[in-house]
Amino acid sequence: MTLLADLATPIVMGILLGGLYTVIALGLSLVFGVVKEINIAHGDLVILGSYFGYVAMTVIGIDPILSLIVGMPLLFGIGFAIQKYLLNRAFKISMNATLIVAFGISIILQNTYQLIWTPYARGLTTPYALESFSAGPIHIPLVYLLDFFVAIVVMVFLREFLKRTYLGRAIRAAAQDRKTAHLMGINTDRVYAFTFAIAMALAAIAGVFLGLTFSFTPVSGMSFLIIALGIVVLGGMGSIVGTFVGGVAFGLAQTLGGYFFGVAAQMLVAYIMVLVVLAVIPRGIFGR
Repeated sequence: MTLLADLATPIVMGILLGGLYTVIALGLSLVFGVVKEINIAHGDLVILGSYFGYVAMTVIGIDPILSLIVGMPLLFGIGFAIQKYLLNRAFKISMNATLIVAFGISIILQNTYQLIWTPYARGLTTPYALESFSAGPIHIPLVYLLDFFVAIVVMVFLREFLKRTYLGRAIRAAAQDRKTAHLMGINTDRVYAFTFAIAMALAAIAGVFLGLTFSFTPVSGMSFLIIALGIVVLGGMGSIVGTFVGGVAFGLAQTLGGYFFGVAAQMLVAYIMVLVVLAVIPRGIFGR
């Protein structure tokens, strides 16, 4: 009984942390599912959302969550431009060209962050980010609950958008068969640009809630890119529900690994779990 009571907190924390990981990974999963390209710069674009929230909070005095009113359209526009003017052109050359371009964007962003904000860690410290509450033996930071709630809202919105809107159906058509979609009159290059733009709007949300939950530095993007890749591969490339399940599974593996084997081993346990699942289900849990 004591063990179960002790496990309650890491289990709940792992599930809620999985919500944050889901939001971080959704944009990466969407781009891969539609465009079939791995956006190596995704983690650094998420950190761009974090720094935008930081500037809004410290310079303008706006709450980081409210800053998304401007941050989401801003990253949407940046994402559209990146895909239309850089990645679409590179895609016509080869997949390797898109990887090289994305890697170049990642390096440019990291160095820009260091020049502007220095290498020191930053965080989005707000009153509610420091709040926590208890439910029996379980102690939960409020921001973790917000992370999970936002993950559910974003996931449901994205799923309904892809099902019910013309652009969403065009995105799904391009994801299933690019050539057939093009023959049916769909401008696939434009659809790809909108897909990347939506992924960057999701990155803006992920960046703010990442900054509310953890501190971040100019090079934090790579760490979260690796986590997002693990989640996307675990859940199944391009699957929204799979990304959510993969995020929760990854969060649970991390917190339970930290509980049983110490903080130093928590990420090791999470990635071993990913490898074990892929050994049994190579396409991921919801992979096609």
